[in-house]
Amino acid sequence: MRVLGIETSCDETAVAVYDANRGLMSHRLYSQVSLHADYGGVVPELASRDHVRKLLPLVTEVLADADLDKKQLDGVAYTAGPGLIGALFVGAAFGRTLAYALGIPAVGVHHMEGHLLAPMLEPEPPEFPFVALLVSGGHTMLVNVSAFGQYQLLGQTLDDAAGEAFDKTAKLLGLGYPGGPALAAIAKSGDASRFSFPRPMTDRPGLDFSFSGLKTHTAVLWQAQQQGDQEKADIAAGFEQAVADTLFIKCKRALQSTGTKTLVIAGGVGANQRLRRRLSQLQARVVFPRPEFCTDNGAMIAYVGCQRLLQGMREPMSIDARPRWSLEDVSNQTL
Repeated sequence: MRVLGIETSCDETAVAVYDANRGLMSHRLYSQVSLHADYGGVVPELASRDHVRKLLPLVTEVLADADLDKKQLDGVAYTAGPGLIGALFVGAAFGRTLAYALGIPAVGVHHMEGHLLAPMLEPEPPEFPFVALLVSGGHTMLVNVSAFGQYQLLGQTLDDAAGEAFDKTAKLLGLGYPGGPALAAIAKSGDASRFSFPRPMTDRPGLDFSFSGLKTHTAVLWQAQQQGDQEKADIAAGFEQAVADTLFIKCKRALQSTGTKTLVIAGGVGANQRLRRRLSQLQARVVFPRPEFCTDNGAMIAYVGCQRLLQGMREPMSIDARPRWSLEDVSNQTL
């Protein structure tokens, strides 16, 4: 089974080819960061238009990289949700139409399932079961992964996702876009112990998260300072450490409550080096995808699509995209 994977859920156009026997054959990604930088965030209409512009050239390049003709594909997988509805429809319409033209099956993939299983692309993938921390700009959740397609939500954010809190805090400090990497860069020269930051919701039982209060605390603290470069670096470091500690505490609880010995980190915030160092202190096997597979990518969609096509899943003759789609609904799909 050789599958073309398409990811267009937000502001990155990504395409890959995955072969069930040979593994990942090729992948390419185009980021829209420069397009949205002037606006300080993603503009949905601009994102959709740019996906239209870049998707076909990327597919052509990926097939050339893999030394394949499109007629050698056995299936097409595309991100069906969740995400920006216009962006999703670009990938869904392209993927479903291409599959129909080639006479091969298509399958819509849950974006979060792609992130959860991105570590399966590594040379030494984790074994089931494991707990996954999915931490990105739009999502922060802990998931018990019993097997492929079997997911139990253990906890999630009640307000801002961790990545969203990073971006908003970076904007507060006058840093560039995207905010997360910019904040992490200046935090390297900061003293994380200079200011006191809360570790939200760690003083109560449960596995849910909340980062809006931490963001507000940072805003009040910043307004009370002289707002020089060192204060900015110290606040950035303290904020970053608070997020890393909070995630560490919740992950430790999740591992203890499930009796699982493996933690998988998924999503763009998983590339943060301070978080990686903190989570590596857990008494468990901690698995990180390579940084290029932490952020949105086509490889994870091609991998999940291949597994689902092998198990007989097929999309009907329609184009469907779901901007809201619970990960637990995926567990209810018939495989």
